[in-house]
Amino acid sequence: MRSTRVPAASRRGRRTVLAATGLVAALALTATACDGSAEDTASDRAQAPASQAADGVDSVDGKIQIPADIADKLKEHGIDVDKWTNGGWQDWDKDKWLSAAKDFVNPVIEGLWKPDRMQSAKEANKTVTTQDASADQGVSDPEPAPAEATAEKTPYHDNAAPVGKVFFDSPDGPAVCSGTVIKDVNHPGRSNLVWTAGHCVHAGGSGGWYRNIVFVPAYNDLGKSAAQLSDAGATEIAPYGNWWADWVSTSNEWIQGGSETGGAGAAYDYAVLHVKPEQGSKSLEETVGAALDVDFSAPSAAESGKMGAWGYPAAPPYNGLKMFKCIDRPGRLSLSTTLPTMYRIGCTMTGGSSGGGWFRVVDGETRLVSNTSIGPEDNTWLAGPQLGPKAEAMYQNMSTTYGGR
Repeated sequence: MRSTRVPAASRRGRRTVLAATGLVAALALTATACDGSAEDTASDRAQAPASQAADGVDSVDGKIQIPADIADKLKEHGIDVDKWTNGGWQDWDKDKWLSAAKDFVNPVIEGLWKPDRMQSAKEANKTVTTQDASADQGVSDPEPAPAEATAEKTPYHDNAAPVGKVFFDSPDGPAVCSGTVIKDVNHPGRSNLVWTAGHCVHAGGSGGWYRNIVFVPAYNDLGKSAAQLSDAGATEIAPYGNWWADWVSTSNEWIQGGSETGGAGAAYDYAVLHVKPEQGSKSLEETVGAALDVDFSAPSAAESGKMGAWGYPAAPPYNGLKMFKCIDRPGRLSLSTTLPTMYRIGCTMTGGSSGGGWFRVVDGETRLVSNTSIGPEDNTWLAGPQLGPKAEAMYQNMSTTYGGR
């Protein structure tokens, strides 16, 4: 396969409604009756007092204090809590790179993800070879023709409100993926959940959890160029602010079997983040004004109709600053007879689009049905997992255990 995208209510009461044009010719994510402009939201946030930090993060004399439960977990693994926010998190010693599902830690470090650091983040690629991609041609459909990615219309908060970028730190430095705001069935209208790829949060079998994981909805909302953003303020880059993951879940299959080429974990390469704002108190869904349902019915490629993949490709010829999309009818990709079949569409998006949502219209509503996982070195197609019972169980656990916080 080609390069896989692996590591690297307005204030007056209006509500944003996510609508979709049909899939007759193309699929479109459209936010209507906009819930206040991005500029208004950013302005409100800029006027918030500095002490209005994320829940569970205290500030004493200007210094960030790690919440007690996280501090205790770090201490259990011999990690110096006092040094963590001052750069101690950069210690990727294998003994300190926490890997088990229960060991995720991601304390807020205010001001870490500034615009220039975001722009320096590299795509988190997974390279899949032709041999890997043709492991079971008896089940896989013929390779699709490349579908040229097209730029999403700006402002993004009007045309693709649930889509954003996921930033994180890896042993190789700052890295980037894409993600989607999804609904929380147990907390309607107040979701703090984001869907992305497993390889955007965990290194798989050879490593552990990535660090400083942040979601930025509607990143670079107006689609400005690098030159135009050279002296941009934080609100131009992140109009709805930075949302830190306080808990993350991915599949055990990814944690145990994920690899630099996707590996046995590729068919289970999905994750859900529960996030909280670096500044402010509203939920993510209330702030952005939109969220998508997730469809766990796992339709076959033949039954699914057209799908659209959205994301922020960062590897050449793209630079990660703008949102793109591809529309195609998916085929089947089988990496092994022992693994679930994946969806595959023609698409020229590159690394950085990993984790970006795949959408289709079901009963007139746009729903998330997959996410970008792997692709080939020549960037002509993308593949994503079918979301079945295991993915739904992970989602339900996140909603029940962490939703509403």
